[in-house]
Amino acid sequence: MSTHHCLPTRLLAGCKVNIFLEILGLRDDGYHDLATLFLPLPTPHDILTVTQGAPGTGLTLTCSEDAVPHEENILARCYEHFGGTTGFRPDVNVHLQKEIPMGAGLGGGSSDAAAFLRYLNNAAGAFRLNDADLISLAGDLGADVPFFLFNRPAWATGRGDRLTPIRLPLDGLTVVLACPRVHISTAWAYKAWDETCVGKTPPSFPLTPQIAPDMFPALPISVFHNSFELPVFTTHPQLRLVKEALLSCGASGAVMSGSGASLFAVFRAPAQAEKAAGRVREWDIPTYVYPL
Repeated sequence: MSTHHCLPTRLLAGCKVNIFLEILGLRDDGYHDLATLFLPLPTPHDILTVTQGAPGTGLTLTCSEDAVPHEENILARCYEHFGGTTGFRPDVNVHLQKEIPMGAGLGGGSSDAAAFLRYLNNAAGAFRLNDADLISLAGDLGADVPFFLFNRPAWATGRGDRLTPIRLPLDGLTVVLACPRVHISTAWAYKAWDETCVGKTPPSFPLTPQIAPDMFPALPISVFHNSFELPVFTTHPQLRLVKEALLSCGASGAVMSGSGASLFAVFRAPAQAEKAAGRVREWDIPTYVYPL
């Protein structure tokens, strides 16, 4: 089954931040119920280069990061899952160039999976899945994967996989994304949250300041919020310092993304955003600035 006409192909897989993330509780199936607001960002992005594989070889996967083993890589699971569902298993070589840091709360693996899933579906011809089946398959791969298929702002509930696209009043604002070189395991973060919060009244931890409504009139006053900040900042206090540096430079709001360690802030004035980025870069923290 040839996919020669589709190759070679370069896929860009962007990242996401969570403007709002509330952990609602532990479910019977071991997952957590969430309410979260996803915002896609174009950079940093991973790069997937897909080329024609030798006949009968299936998927050959290489990665710029030695830390990503083939069998456990979400791209290998994506290929197997798609092939098992559709019968379409093209012979392809995929090289993954990691630019989105791992353990950063930016959804890099989920974004890679969505990009590869879209590619496979586009190449599948008669085996192609409709949108509903593609979303269902994406959800089996990971809670964030369906979001990346559509890559537009969305409100998410359930495990983060029940999506409602929304329009966010962010035009004219500037985002600063700081990616401290700290690797945080999502599994560890959930366990730490469970130990801190399940069955208890969470301690007061006012690290996400209330936003003055006149600074951000179109968004709810408490929109910048992340339940993971309590356990994560307790263990990694340097992340709190990064957040406070962003706020001290005039951010309208700042919050950690996902289970960390990345933090981002929204600014009304581009000059303030550049000042904040400069301050964070003095700590040798990779930092990105972009207008919305």
